[in-house]
Amino acid sequence: MRRPTTDTFRHQGLRKKLIKLLEEKGITDALVLGAMERVPRHFFLDRGFEEIAYEDRAFPIEAEQTISHPFTVAFQTQLLQLKKWSRVLEVGTGSAYQAAVLAEMGARVFTVERQRTLYDQVLQFQWLSKKYPMIEFFYGDGYAGQPKFAPFDRILVTAGAPQVPEGLIPQLKIGGILVVPVGEGAAQRMHRIVRLSETETQQEVFGEFQFVPMLKGKN
Repeated sequence: MRRPTTDTFRHQGLRKKLIKLLEEKGITDALVLGAMERVPRHFFLDRGFEEIAYEDRAFPIEAEQTISHPFTVAFQTQLLQLKKWSRVLEVGTGSAYQAAVLAEMGARVFTVERQRTLYDQVLQFQWLSKKYPMIEFFYGDGYAGQPKFAPFDRILVTAGAPQVPEGLIPQLKIGGILVVPVGEGAAQRMHRIVRLSETETQQEVFGEFQFVPMLKGKN
């Protein structure tokens, strides 16, 4: 991938316009909006997308994956109700843009990617590793999570799961939040699950989104 390396005033101006659009679409969390205004999304895309990186749409990346719409990133992040120093497990590193937004908000991020191509690529992304040393990258099966580093305050799944991945819930702290898109068709419904106790959870369901499928194993 030929990544852009310069964040110009023009790019920053385009981000401000994007943030206004996200506010118009209902994103209200100032911490989320502030983080997304500071993180240069075009750094996470090939140079061929640089001129359109701040449009509110998904773009293809390697391994037949995508970088999500900015609104989707903002919506999921807002549902997390993130606090500074939260320990967050992200399932599906992809381009690592979402991980960077979480880190920009002050989280310690443990992110898992099943596609070896994407995992190797993000390890070579020097700007990211220098800017956000609090992000730890893992190659593995997202359904397995990262039990070695559990429990987590928050878990964010960035792929569409056919059902709620129940195996991740024990890796949440009591009071922790799991955000995951669920559905087997072309669209998924966003779920927010709060772990109330060792045996009880509370679930809310939000609007429809489109994600690549969450798959088992490694590739």
